[in-house]
Amino acid sequence: MTPAVGLRPVTPLGILAARLDAVCARADLPPDVAAELAAVLELAVGFEPYLEQHTSPESPGLAALAERTRTAPWSGTLEAEMLSGHVEGRFLAFLVGMTRARRVLEIGMFTGYGALAMAEALPADGEVVACELDPDVAAFARGCFPAGARIDVRVGPAADSLAALAAEGQVFDLVFVDADKAGYAGYLDTLLDSGLLAADGLVAVDNTLMQGQPWAGERTANGEAIAAFNTRVTADPRVEQVLVPLRDGITLVRRTPS
Repeated sequence: MTPAVGLRPVTPLGILAARLDAVCARADLPPDVAAELAAVLELAVGFEPYLEQHTSPESPGLAALAERTRTAPWSGTLEAEMLSGHVEGRFLAFLVGMTRARRVLEIGMFTGYGALAMAEALPADGEVVACELDPDVAAFARGCFPAGARIDVRVGPAADSLAALAAEGQVFDLVFVDADKAGYAGYLDTLLDSGLLAADGLVAVDNTLMQGQPWAGERTANGEAIAAFNTRVTADPRVEQVLVPLRDGITLVRRTPS
């Protein structure tokens, strides 16, 4: 078994599989070592496809959005690998259902896969408010949403959008944070302090494993930001959290029970 080709690996397990594959390709390995590495590679490579196989399928609207994202000509800091994807989308939809959320906030929308996955799980009177910095990306997402999708897109810096939503008196049952990593701590503070998060609300924070950088190898600026955020949240007496090793890591955060 060999790693899938196409998008570059951006999860700890995907990166591990790619690096194992490179080692297994060496011709100078003793046969017993090569056999053991091949078995480890099979375990790593097959893990995420197995999750996909045994997770309920995505809707036609989500499948079309994902395909448009993968084939679009991204440049600069934008890339198709930023897509939340099938399993994470299903996870977010489950969170909507389990929390019985009616009002959902997304901080950092990209092309809208997560926003649409959560919107599809909402009750009839529910709505997703999605914040996106880049107006071109926001327009791309709007063009991917099916007719009738209950998604209110707010364009501009997330801090400004959050301030405006707080001024409007909006309150959210579930918040998904997937924006600039250096801003994560500030966004969580705003959610906890401004009234935007319902008393029993849940926050899901994406990329909190950041390709394994918080504990292994060299760190990028994003890796440093996530490591600092994780340490800060762990020490914050206002909240309790669990870091779920799904894709590139999702930390679920809620207020500490009184």
